[in-house]
Amino acid sequence: MKIKDKINLETEGLIKHGPITIVAFGDSVTHGALDDGEFDYETVYWNRLKKKIYQKRDFVPVNVINAGISGISAEHSLPRLESQVLAHNPDLVIVCFGLNDVNGSLENYINSLRVIFEKCMQKGAEVIFMTPNTMNTYVAKDTLPQLVEYAGITANYQNNGKMDLFIEKAIELANEMGVKVCDCYSEWKKLAQTQDTTLLLTNRINHPKREMHELFASRLYEVIFSE
Repeated sequence: MKIKDKINLETEGLIKHGPITIVAFGDSVTHGALDDGEFDYETVYWNRLKKKIYQKRDFVPVNVINAGISGISAEHSLPRLESQVLAHNPDLVIVCFGLNDVNGSLENYINSLRVIFEKCMQKGAEVIFMTPNTMNTYVAKDTLPQLVEYAGITANYQNNGKMDLFIEKAIELANEMGVKVCDCYSEWKKLAQTQDTTLLLTNRINHPKREMHELFASRLYEVIFSE
């Protein structure tokens, strides 16, 4: 049962089908990371999404499981897919990887996403592939000293088109497999036409500021409840 239908259940329906269970499966952005070593589980996108669902109707309980781990890729998340995602019998799995995967090969990224999508759908869950934010485009003056070298690497990935290619191919895969896409990456690209998006990243590399998580939550809500 899709969330947009489950949200309208009454008591008898809840007894039969249970509460809404969402698993957010991803990296540091999903984990709740902000600046170096700082986490905020209140303002992270999945918590904002939960609140938006309650604004629609607060009778049906919504459980969100945070399966995000900082620094991890889709490939290295495959061994934890069963125990940390599928074991919860989710109604919806939000998949958001790419920011760390870009350090590796495109083939590994796409193959890993394919496995994740397949196994989640086989479990009967709705799946949404949420594209991540863009990364920094230059090394900001206030970048922490221990992050300066990596900031140069990520800026190159963003500027030379590697990150664009990874997201483009991931969207193609999702469309091919019938997985819904919540394309926040394109929203960030639009923002970059009028704003310095590097300054919208708390660590000046890849962690969005608190308020930017609202963009993720709003777009996810639209995708979940669209006809």
